[in-house]
Amino acid sequence: MNQLDFVPPAPAIATRLFVTGTDTGVGKTHVSQALLLALGSQGWRSAAMKPVASGCTLQHGQWQNDDALALQAAASLQRDYVDVNPYALPEPTAPQIAARRVDCRIEMAPVLSAAQRLAVGADLLLVEGVGGWMAPLGDALMQADLARALNCQVILVVGLRLGCLNHALLSERAIRADGLPLAGWIGSALAPDFAHAADYHQLLEQQLECPWLGSLPFQTDVSQAAQALDGRRLAGVIGLA
Repeated sequence: MNQLDFVPPAPAIATRLFVTGTDTGVGKTHVSQALLLALGSQGWRSAAMKPVASGCTLQHGQWQNDDALALQAAASLQRDYVDVNPYALPEPTAPQIAARRVDCRIEMAPVLSAAQRLAVGADLLLVEGVGGWMAPLGDALMQADLARALNCQVILVVGLRLGCLNHALLSERAIRADGLPLAGWIGSALAPDFAHAADYHQLLEQQLECPWLGSLPFQTDVSQAAQALDGRRLAGVIGLA
């Protein structure tokens, strides 16, 4: 819960990605780590942030979140934690509720200031959202508002489970309705034995308008997960190459 002075975001960063998901618990952080490592293997310098995180624990006198720490570690450029996670909320619940519990108002200005500092010297800034696309960041802040202010492309993480067709199609429709460019979708296996997985994958490819960028197997180590993504192709799709 860090309040920082507002500084307009600089246009120097080449590419900004906003990673969202079809729901909570679909592997956004795991996919984000894999993206950072896959693009890093191609020589691209990256920074990452989780602007709002609930479920933080007190570590070394600072509220910190495991997902935000994972992003910080996966990025090739190391940045201060307060910029990686400007709003660190203790209670593991929806950000709006977690913020109210500690009398905190989540606002865009501190996030934009942190993003500017993170982007210095980076080719890529990856921003991980919360829950699904329509989950608010704060009482007066939607994820679309932040993604738009940061001029982000969106990557949709599709949790591969029963209901994923509906969730993926609704998410794509909402992202496009909000006027954000959707770079593509990445599948995230949530169980080792998802029935008819190949059929679901085929239907997702056929029915989603955005391109498929890869899929991560169930519970793979992040370095192995990164190998499941084609870093060179990803760089081309998002405009790095």
